[in-house]
Amino acid sequence: MITKSIPNLFTLGNLFLGMLAMMLALDGRYSLAAIMVIVAMLLDGLDGRVARALNCSSEFGKQLDSLSDIISFGVAPALIMYLISFQSLPQTGLVWVVTALFPMCGALRLARFNVHKGIPGYFIGLPIPAAGGVVATLSLFSKDISALYLMISMILLSYLMVSSVKYPNFKKVGLPKKALIFTPFVVLLAVMIAVIFPEQISKLIFVPLVLYAGYGLRQNIRKLLRRKRREDEDPERIYRPKR
Repeated sequence: MITKSIPNLFTLGNLFLGMLAMMLALDGRYSLAAIMVIVAMLLDGLDGRVARALNCSSEFGKQLDSLSDIISFGVAPALIMYLISFQSLPQTGLVWVVTALFPMCGALRLARFNVHKGIPGYFIGLPIPAAGGVVATLSLFSKDISALYLMISMILLSYLMVSSVKYPNFKKVGLPKKALIFTPFVVLLAVMIAVIFPEQISKLIFVPLVLYAGYGLRQNIRKLLRRKRREDEDPERIYRPKR
């Protein structure tokens, strides 16, 4: 019974950090709020690996993970971005829609993940932890990037989450059972480093997250260009009846 609860503790830790990120953001401690989202990503990456290593994966754990993810990587990053970059803008419908659109697309992404069988080794659509990590860390560049570009970035990330673009799935990389004993220490060390250097770590993590998200955008553009090229080469193709 205790063994089966261990993966869920990681998932609840993820949810706790998401809540903490929102409270820190409301308190004006934005760098620390962003780093809580990053550490939540670490716990999110570990819960499934721990469950597989202990052979205790369950439908309950899967649903709990999705509920935690929508808070930690959907609502929390959107709130951080809103408080840092959008709150000072005229409060129009556009600001509210862009802020709300991100967790809504994240919820759609998680629902699709839970009910549709994916492609082995790939995610369909940008995973919400990666999207949330980009938004949380991108918000720290609000002094250098205009609010308009930040809003466009959030819309793009929202689209990528619900798109059909394939992203490499690194979650299937296994965790040796012998390594489980060291997992809490790794998490504690990561938290300590993150709390001591919140802004530096957040901006450092930003680079690989953007590259991962950008991979899907590039794939999507290439897919559209290939389709257009085929249509240009054979314009009658779109009028031919399917057999």
